[in-house]
Amino acid sequence: MKASEMRGMSAAELQEKLRELKKDLFMLRMQHATNHLDNPVKISAVRRDIARVKTVIREKQLEQLRR
Repeated sequence: MKASEMRGMSAAELQEKLRELKKDLFMLRMQHATNHLDNPVKISAVRRDIARVKTVIREKQLEQLRR
């Protein structure tokens, strides 16, 4: 998901997305540990998505402080 798409989401939606991504990352790590993961690049892609969500959440927090 692109950051521009995330900026259109509400804070609650972003928190839900973050929780979902963290759950996905956990599952991918478990699959990787048990050698059932087909594509290990997915782990880094999910980590980047988590970073994007956190960045957008922080942008929204700073925007609220400026008002």
